[in-house]
Amino acid sequence: MINPQQKKNRLFIIIIFGMTIIPFLIALVLQRNPELLKGTTNNIGQLIIPPVTTEPSDFIGFDAFSTANLSELSGHWLLTNVIPSEHCNEICLDAVIKIKQLRLMLNKEFGRTRRVVIIFKDVPEASANQWWLKDALLWRLRQTQKPADDALFNTLLREENSLDEAKVTQLIGNEDRETVLKSDLIKIKPTENLLKKITAIRKGNIPDGMLFLIDPLGNIMMQYEPGFDPYKVKNDLMHLLRASQIG
Repeated sequence: MINPQQKKNRLFIIIIFGMTIIPFLIALVLQRNPELLKGTTNNIGQLIIPPVTTEPSDFIGFDAFSTANLSELSGHWLLTNVIPSEHCNEICLDAVIKIKQLRLMLNKEFGRTRRVVIIFKDVPEASANQWWLKDALLWRLRQTQKPADDALFNTLLREENSLDEAKVTQLIGNEDRETVLKSDLIKIKPTENLLKKITAIRKGNIPDGMLFLIDPLGNIMMQYEPGFDPYKVKNDLMHLLRASQIG
């Protein structure tokens, strides 16, 4: 006769086994059914097989907000941009903004994801603050479909062109400033261990503007080259969200 404690122990073992095998099953299914990840050569996501495991200790908060929200990384699908150098050029910043827009497009699945950027180098505070400010505001210029806003977006996307207070006020308009500037972006400094793992995945070539998809168990499982199409990333992610019972 199995007692209640033995049942709990068996259930715990089954759960641990499931958490270990699920990412590999997802990768295997996608490998054998590539039609689930449709896209062109430049935009299709590339499966990382086997997935590269990470630990919570691999992620260090870049700032106070991120440090306070590190627990949000666990149990969620992480849309992860990387900034490999001291600069975030047009391709880099555009990629970060694309993922902000993509997450908003997920609708009811929004809460299953988190947006992350991994910053490899020490960056001057003033430069980093401009990146986050542009991340919070520039995506709005893309929504209007006005030529003047498109031109302003492309101008401000360049790192040498800063957002001053007048431009910030203009972009916020009549909305509440605190609400508009509130960020959902968790900024991470990688440990040496995580940096080695990402470098190994890319064989040392880590371009500005690339994207990694990390599953809720912390496995780096997909990568996208710079210039990715956010709609195609969304399609890939929705397939994974439907197939997965985790996160």
